[in-house]
Amino acid sequence: MLHLSAAVDQPSAHDAGSYVELARLAEHGVLDFVTLDDTFARPGLDALAVLSRVAPVTGRIGLVPTVTTTHTEPFHVQAAVATLDWVSRGRAGWRLDVSTTEGEARLFGRRHAAPADALWREAGEVADVAAKLWDSWEDDAEIRDESTGRFIDRDKLHHVDFAGTEFSVRGPSIVPRPPQGHPVRVVDASEGQARDIAARYADVALVRSVSAAQTRAVRNQLRAAAARFGRDPDALRVLAGLVVDLGDGEHAAEPGHGGGGPRQTAQGPLYRGGPVDLADLIASWHGEGAVDGFHLTPAEPRRDLERLVNGTVALLQHRGLFRTFYPGSTLREHLGLARPVNQYAGEAS
Repeated sequence: MLHLSAAVDQPSAHDAGSYVELARLAEHGVLDFVTLDDTFARPGLDALAVLSRVAPVTGRIGLVPTVTTTHTEPFHVQAAVATLDWVSRGRAGWRLDVSTTEGEARLFGRRHAAPADALWREAGEVADVAAKLWDSWEDDAEIRDESTGRFIDRDKLHHVDFAGTEFSVRGPSIVPRPPQGHPVRVVDASEGQARDIAARYADVALVRSVSAAQTRAVRNQLRAAAARFGRDPDALRVLAGLVVDLGDGEHAAEPGHGGGGPRQTAQGPLYRGGPVDLADLIASWHGEGAVDGFHLTPAEPRRDLERLVNGTVALLQHRGLFRTFYPGSTLREHLGLARPVNQYAGEAS
């Protein structure tokens, strides 16, 4: 199954309507999910809050904000992501990221900047404790029995008692277990420091490379590492990340783009050409087993996402390579991922 997703980043947009428009357009194309980037390193809207606004006016598209694990409280982060899963009825994801600069650290004043490898280890701990907190309510912990006045079965709430290098969490969560059990965790595994964290905790790993061969090599590494961590490697989706510039319309891709592959730029691998050549590239890489799908960042958000959906995606659908409707209602179902079993089910509180 081919998986497609897109970024809806608009650095200069400060109204919800523009994000709603792009998310609905992606949903029209039956994409698995959209992402919205966020960082403490520059001004901008809070990605999780924006996608919480998008949730009630969309019906199927997955919603994946970037939420940094550095300088933020893990308990609050997991509760916010769980809330997004509830308000979207099971369509939430979470793209984990870290904050590496001293300027970001000064915004909070709690500690100095740390090396990236240490911050990614901490991010792994946050991913771990988030899963434990999502499971701290069993699925049937809520009773809501008016006749007895019992709202919760306390035997089905669990303390996680987690101690990390920079934080500790007792639990349980204040939010009931999310509809998906665990909202989908996404990690950009392009850099070495994040790769082990992606293999151990991510449901979706993003890889930015300029060739099918490079992407296949990273995918094989991630799957092998996932197996070493005791995971089923088939439960990890690896998506190739490309910036796409479809401003040339139907003209053939520039030399080095299209069938010849993307070019490396400061913004990452860039494809510049037409929707047809992009469809050929996607079909080729996926057909060779290099990737499970693609995460595409439009160079010009409105223009390129529209050409992606109405051109590239429509052509892939016509070729029978991409679905024409959502087979389920949750992001996990879009990705073909099972709902996780609660790790505490059956235990005493």
